[in-house]
Amino acid sequence: MHRFYASPENISNNRIFLDFGETKHLKKVLRLSEGEIIRIFDGLGNEFQCQIKRITDKTEVEILEKVEPTAKESPLNLRLAVGMLKGEKFDLIIQKAVELGVSRFTPLLTKRSEVKPDKTYKKFDRWQKIIIQASKQCGRAKLMQLEEQVEFSEFIKQRSDDETWILFSERNGTSLKAIEKPFNNRVTAIVGTEGGWEEQELEMALSKEINIVTFTGKRILRAETAAIAVAAILQNRFGDLH
Repeated sequence: MHRFYASPENISNNRIFLDFGETKHLKKVLRLSEGEIIRIFDGLGNEFQCQIKRITDKTEVEILEKVEPTAKESPLNLRLAVGMLKGEKFDLIIQKAVELGVSRFTPLLTKRSEVKPDKTYKKFDRWQKIIIQASKQCGRAKLMQLEEQVEFSEFIKQRSDDETWILFSERNGTSLKAIEKPFNNRVTAIVGTEGGWEEQELEMALSKEINIVTFTGKRILRAETAAIAVAAILQNRFGDLH
């Protein structure tokens, strides 16, 4: 069944209105008609089975019943913080993070980031659209939260004792097996850029008592591959990907 996204403010009195973009996809691409049954999610975790009532510039639908989302949220509250990458690499990471059940996503500016801060702000609208499209495809009804870009040195100041923080490094780290299961299922995972971490950044992480993990083996991973692999491995170890 076709799934669409509607923001919560467009849902009221048993009626939902799809915006112009979703209506264009419904009408021009999928060629759906009035009377057909679709599903709509609100990005907060709610999903509804609906009937199309009217198609104009926007689509009006009637809620028939509230239903369970196709994909349940992971019990692991995983925030993924990734050093900024050039081109479409970051788009890919965001898309796959949604599919892998990441709860929050933070773009990081590290010492070896190749992307200027002023250019990343222009990409937020595109990233938000990627999150919505990926959520439609993978069955999630709750949108991954996209946080504002932040300098690494400022980001690690957010660390609190009620959350497990893990920085993945190509050197100087311990095994992931040494990390105990978080008692409240909250994990922040930090992944760097192509150039890796500078020694000063690793020292800053250690000063904040952030766990540093290094994967064993001879494989050399691209930065975007590492970020996706980290999300999958953590969901396998602490979440619902078994």
